[in-house]
Amino acid sequence: MDMKPSSKHSSLPLQAYLDHAATTPMRPEAIAAMSEQFGSVGNASSLHGAGRRARRVVEESRELIASHVGAAPSEIVFTAGGTESDNLAVKGLFWARSASDPQQKKILTSSIEHHALLDPLVWLAQEAGAVVVQAGVDAQARVDLEQVTEFIALDPQAFAVISIMLANNEVGTVQPLAELVELANKYGIPIHTDAVQAVGQLDVDFAELGVDAMSISAHKLGGPAGVGALVLGRNIEPTPLLHGGGQERNVRSGTLDVPAIAGFAAAVDAAAMDRVERNAHVASLRDNLVKRILDVVPDAIVNGDQQFSEQYRLPNNAHFSFPGCEGDALLMLLDAKGVECSTGSACSAGIAQPSHVLLAMGATSSTARSSLRFSLGWTSTQADVDAVISAIGPAVERARMASATLVDQA
Repeated sequence: MDMKPSSKHSSLPLQAYLDHAATTPMRPEAIAAMSEQFGSVGNASSLHGAGRRARRVVEESRELIASHVGAAPSEIVFTAGGTESDNLAVKGLFWARSASDPQQKKILTSSIEHHALLDPLVWLAQEAGAVVVQAGVDAQARVDLEQVTEFIALDPQAFAVISIMLANNEVGTVQPLAELVELANKYGIPIHTDAVQAVGQLDVDFAELGVDAMSISAHKLGGPAGVGALVLGRNIEPTPLLHGGGQERNVRSGTLDVPAIAGFAAAVDAAAMDRVERNAHVASLRDNLVKRILDVVPDAIVNGDQQFSEQYRLPNNAHFSFPGCEGDALLMLLDAKGVECSTGSACSAGIAQPSHVLLAMGATSSTARSSLRFSLGWTSTQADVDAVISAIGPAVERARMASATLVDQA
């Protein structure tokens, strides 16, 4: 099954693109929905005809997104993307809860969260007196439920919020969120999940998950960059990050980007419509990629959950460590051959430090530095996998020689 976009809708280069977890190409439906709005005028907060037309686009988009994520339309709060959604959730809930009860100073999270979540927590600890408690993970990047239980049971009244991602952005492991929600509910602690990687790939239902807040982002599922949402339970009222017009339920201010919201909704709809077929196709490509890389580089290490089903691992994720290689060097060697992948989270690209996710999983610093993430998506084909296999053996050999030379010179 060839799911490449037609040239009519795309000017993508001919490279083998395997970095869909960083961002995936826009869906033709999203491009069309945005293009339809670009020529229109109207602030969705205005009362005249143009404003009402823009508001109708926003509200119809809100309803469509809500229908696909198991939420009520009133629970969709539009933001500028996953990072803002994460910040609004953890900062807003911490501020609101600690203001009503000063003893609620603790925030529980995991050691493998995205920096869009970890960095706000560092800021809250430094600037607002928050006490951040990080639960460890096992070698497959699954959060330690026993440790989480112990942390909360020690002082349940002190926790303002829990935030655990639904699926890890680097190694693809799906977290046991149902158990975490049950624990949060037992003690009356609001729980947020970063579902940026999960929505569009997994069957995510906000109501069934039982979380109080959930972050999603358009560009991870075929929409435009710069727009996302915080799905926020009806009775949850975080303190706003942005003050102004109070456009989004009075928890988020700012003039709404009507074209981006329309593109977001169209992408969510398209991703939901072909999710089952696409996942089967992408998982098959992923499994073929894993097998053939291990055939070419037998000592490569597959990171993340070893059960390759949607219950345990995202269907598009293949994450490897290549002993004796520097991941950055290996990435550039592959890039020279037209294979585009990642050394980990794209938001940390260019920073010469090992992945905090792999370190938390128990990897050594050298192993963490030798890692690459291959992530497939709706445009992926067998030719992309073949391109990786053609390039990976020589690239690993050259990267190892370069590393050995540096060691000899040291």
